Amino acid sequence: GRVPFINFFDGFRTSHEIQKIEVWDYEDLKEMCDMDAVAAFRHRALNPEHPVMRGSHENDDIFFQHREACNKYYDAVPSVVEKYMGKVNAKLGTNYQLFNYYGAEDAEHVIVAMGSICDVAEEVIDYLTAKGEKVGLIKVRLYRPFSVEKFVEAIPASCKKLAVLDRTKEPGSIGEPLFLDVVAALNAAGKDGIKVIGGRYGLGSKDTPPSSVFAVYDELKKDAPKAHFTIGINDDVTYLSLEEKPAPNTAAESTIECKFWGLGGDGTVGANKDSIKIIGDHTDKYAQAYFQYDSKKTGGITISHLRFGDEPIKSPYYVNKADFVACHNPSYIEKGYKMVQDVKPGGVFLVNCQWDAAELAEKMNAETKQYIAKNNIQLYTVDAIDIAAEIGLGKRTNTVLQSAFFALAKVLPVDEAIGYMKEKAQK
Repeated sequence: GRVPFINFFDGFRTSHEIQKIEVWDYEDLKEMCDMDAVAAFRHRALNPEHPVMRGSHENDDIFFQHREACNKYYDAVPSVVEKYMGKVNAKLGTNYQLFNYYGAEDAEHVIVAMGSICDVAEEVIDYLTAKGEKVGLIKVRLYRPFSVEKFVEAIPASCKKLAVLDRTKEPGSIGEPLFLDVVAALNAAGKDGIKVIGGRYGLGSKDTPPSSVFAVYDELKKDAPKAHFTIGINDDVTYLSLEEKPAPNTAAESTIECKFWGLGGDGTVGANKDSIKIIGDHTDKYAQAYFQYDSKKTGGITISHLRFGDEPIKSPYYVNKADFVACHNPSYIEKGYKMVQDVKPGGVFLVNCQWDAAELAEKMNAETKQYIAKNNIQLYTVDAIDIAAEIGLGKRTNTVLQSAFFALAKVLPVDEAIGYMKEKAQK
């Protein structure tokens, strides 16, 4: 291909996630690169060694023709991309296509999307198809140029309704970009029998959990689904939002989920980055971490979401039901923040405080104490403030609390984990 490319992803959700991934050697990549073509491409670029003048002025007599003359280059891009996807698949055992289908072979209700929401949808599809539901997903890999032929090929013959999800909003338009592309593609292919609806999600890094995807499939089941909708919010102004119900945990069964409430600048986020890297580097487990904080950063609430387990982790959304929750700032207990409610029955709740048992019980509100009792939550306390002061860490309690996490999580022997923590500190 001889056209410029932009690779894009879901901004903060992807760029700031720590994930254990597989990488390949540059020597393998080199085999796939046509260096003669690269040299020719560079030769055509502007260069002071052999100067040329291009496009300094064009009038209406030729500009239009020049713009149309590039059509063949763009028309050729899908086949070129598909060719190289095939080479990657042969080397890595992957299955990259211009449009990847995932789900039941006889799916009637299908979502079309691109980006990290596809991983959320796959979890939901695995859950629903195990119960006999006919649902699926089309993942858009090459957005531009949009190949009508390849898109239509990816749609199951049994499909009756499509829900197209866009992570953008264009006020005043009759639909968002991907939605309009899908409608136009179906029209061009003569596929008028498929009902298409469009939804928005995830604006401003709004979390999109499995409950949102369940809501989309529930909407598709209706005889008259909303033509345009939103998920992940409660729209009490224009009433476009879909009703979301509590959803089952769709993550892999072996996955351990943890949540840490900290204060911006207290070291909680940094300590958890080290923790997940220690787990990823020194065990066979898959690992994922994501960090939630507001624009104030220092002085604001931070929430660290950690997952690790024996199976690949494809859960790009907040931890909602955790095996382990830690409150690193005792003021959150006094303010009554709903933290323990995120702990699974039988899970662990760790509180950093200087209170004894009676004082802690007095500080906790009735709702928190009731949840702990009803769900058999294991409650632990640690006085990281005094411990940090005693060992010369000042107000930096993060290392003490990191040690407490490894002691309770038991993902690594405590002494071994502390050794790795020391190595990180020395670096």
